[in-house]
Amino acid sequence: MDKEPIARDLTAAQLVEIRGSKLYNADLAPVPPEQRTWTLWSIAALWVGMAICITTYTLASGLISQGMNWSEAVLTIFLGNVIVLIPMTLNAHPGTKFGIPFPVLLRSSFGTLGSNIPALMRALVACGWFGIQTWIGGASIYAMSSIMFGFDPAHKINLPLFGISAGELLCFAIFWAINILIIVKGMNSIKWLEILSAPFLLLTGLGLLIWAYHAAKGWGPIFSQPSKLKTSAEFWPVFAAGLTAMVGYWATLSLNIPDFSRFAKTQRDQIIGQALGLPLTMTFYSFIGVAVTSATIVVFQVPIWDPVQLMAKFNSPVLSFLALITLAVATLSTNIAANVVSPANDFSNLAPRHISFKTGGIITGVIGVLMFPWKLYANPSGYIFTWLIGYSALLGPIAGIMIADYFVFRKQRLNVIELYKEKGEYSYSNGFSLVGIVTLAVAVLPNLPGFLATIKVVPKENIAPIFLGLYNYAWFVGFTFAFLIYLVARKVFPESRQVAATPKVI
Repeated sequence: MDKEPIARDLTAAQLVEIRGSKLYNADLAPVPPEQRTWTLWSIAALWVGMAICITTYTLASGLISQGMNWSEAVLTIFLGNVIVLIPMTLNAHPGTKFGIPFPVLLRSSFGTLGSNIPALMRALVACGWFGIQTWIGGASIYAMSSIMFGFDPAHKINLPLFGISAGELLCFAIFWAINILIIVKGMNSIKWLEILSAPFLLLTGLGLLIWAYHAAKGWGPIFSQPSKLKTSAEFWPVFAAGLTAMVGYWATLSLNIPDFSRFAKTQRDQIIGQALGLPLTMTFYSFIGVAVTSATIVVFQVPIWDPVQLMAKFNSPVLSFLALITLAVATLSTNIAANVVSPANDFSNLAPRHISFKTGGIITGVIGVLMFPWKLYANPSGYIFTWLIGYSALLGPIAGIMIADYFVFRKQRLNVIELYKEKGEYSYSNGFSLVGIVTLAVAVLPNLPGFLATIKVVPKENIAPIFLGLYNYAWFVGFTFAFLIYLVARKVFPESRQVAATPKVI
């Protein structure tokens, strides 16, 4: 696998040719082989940094609240991350082989302009995630401030319209500015942020686990709590929805992973690095969330799933302060890599001559604020079963189309130079591939009734049970439909503009 040749660098003449294109800028350009320096451990550290965050810590809470016991919840999280690893490594392949980012890869299946449709769908989801993680990081700063300055957060007064206090809004803004500052410094600063934070975050997680065991003199009551889902009819719908939500958790990254894998040295590095970094870290940190919350029932007589609230309760101000700094670092490392890199590139793809990677990152930050993320994150059940499953219904079809196009239809071959041409092989009909766009729309339809019922736009009794059942598997349904429809449509409606004069870059 590691001996597979990567794409050769573009010639000077080819670079001159595409630099004049409206589809090109330096941030979207192919990464030449000599600049692909990320090793197996760089990729693994990237995933450790992204996976260790408060939303991972609290994932099991939503599943347990639906009736699962702790082992069922953690197993569901593990299985979901093993499953999502498959499209993750597959979509990473063209990034490593050709050095191209996600929105440029989309041009082969959706067209040079049509690629903006799925790219913006991915970008808007990332904006929501950026807002959620920034809100969590700001909450850590707010809790630290209450320890340092001695005020009681319980006496806060919420601002009209916002629904949060002026202090919370200020801390949110401070953490937002830190995120933007790092993204402005570019991809190399992100690489080092992840490498330096990964061991620190793992050690902190182990420290929390040790504290939980000693504080509760064991593992606490959550570990002895039986499952409330006694029958198969009760268990499988919750499991299916939970599994889909866990896949949905990283469905965003399974699309834009080329944004990172294009810096990997070899395919072996990206595959093994992801396999080591993703499922194990997610499972380990969600288990820590269960264990620590179980201990809080013994210590504080109530379950505290939010680690920010827990850290603020420690008797030692110094310990609380250090712990909350750790939470802020964990949130920052996740937010920058997972929620800014992709939309920054996606927005740049809209108008490469006018929107750089840095400008795209700022756009992401602004939209993330306007989505009022504290309201998205307010309800753990709604967060998992509405937010995560809802957007997985949109992103599953995109993954299906990308994998069908690259691995089956094109057999891992791309004309890289043509991806940057306004009139070329991938321009299709005025820049839009009708096969890709129509396939995406059709593959989303089976999940639409279930989504409308979930958000209460349509009463559930008015939706056929089969659609409610399909929605529990939204990502899988969308992926499968899109994969099959795309391949059939490409055969029946060939629309590729082959350019014989352009040699293939393989």
